[in-house]
Amino acid sequence: MKKLLLAVALLALCVAASAVQESNHKDDKGASARPSSKIINAEQLLEDVRILSADAMEGRATATQGSAMARAYIMRRFGDAGAMPLGTSYERSFQLTAGKGGKAHKKEQTGVNLVAYVRGKSHPARFIVVTAHYDHLGVRDGKIYNGADDNASGVATLLQLAAHLSRERPDNSVVFAALDAEEVGLLGAHALVAQLKAEKRDVILNVNLDMVGHSERGELYASGSYHTPALRPLLERVAARAPVRLLIGHDRPEQGQDDWTKQSDQYAFHRAGIPFVYF
Repeated sequence: MKKLLLAVALLALCVAASAVQESNHKDDKGASARPSSKIINAEQLLEDVRILSADAMEGRATATQGSAMARAYIMRRFGDAGAMPLGTSYERSFQLTAGKGGKAHKKEQTGVNLVAYVRGKSHPARFIVVTAHYDHLGVRDGKIYNGADDNASGVATLLQLAAHLSRERPDNSVVFAALDAEEVGLLGAHALVAQLKAEKRDVILNVNLDMVGHSERGELYASGSYHTPALRPLLERVAARAPVRLLIGHDRPEQGQDDWTKQSDQYAFHRAGIPFVYF
């Protein structure tokens, strides 16, 4: 798990660094200079962000045509990456009703998570679950909320990690979950946690990627080590060699609104007693 967490953290940091370089470095014609990396395919990563946040996706609100278009694209990219479905299909549907910690949804509609995995070499029955929500706010008052950072950036990172670990297989199995209905109460995350529990999957860690693509100061936050102190030295090792500044925190109850524990999909795993790191 230590090796994999280091790999995930470094990948997230490389993605953040790529985004910073993309926005800050221009060639002499004013075009964005492409960052290079031995870990990620920066061109593909940026293309994934552009496609998922295009107007044609209509903001990817849950249970809309834009959401269906985004799912079709992500499933194709999972196949490109070499990540197989965890089960008979990438798609796992769930009802949009209030779950633990969730908000009630007015209509009885269906959300769809996309779940892929890479089988571990040494411990295939032990799972690390990497998550990123693909839904966003959709169209409101005629305005498209494209969600390039929230959370096309996290999904693009997820896809790069899937491709990397398909080539460099880890000891533990790794699940890659593009989650739906985060914006309406973390409903996709709660549904996935319930499904994994019903399947008796041994989940030892959640790594959640949400809004990792934009920081003008070149910073990325990692939360979760307050709840699982054994994670802190691993994150500190990453911070010491990171291409951007990795800051650890935003996970203490006394911080109030600055405690991010409940503010994204990692909360569903935390409620189930599963350690998490939230980038």
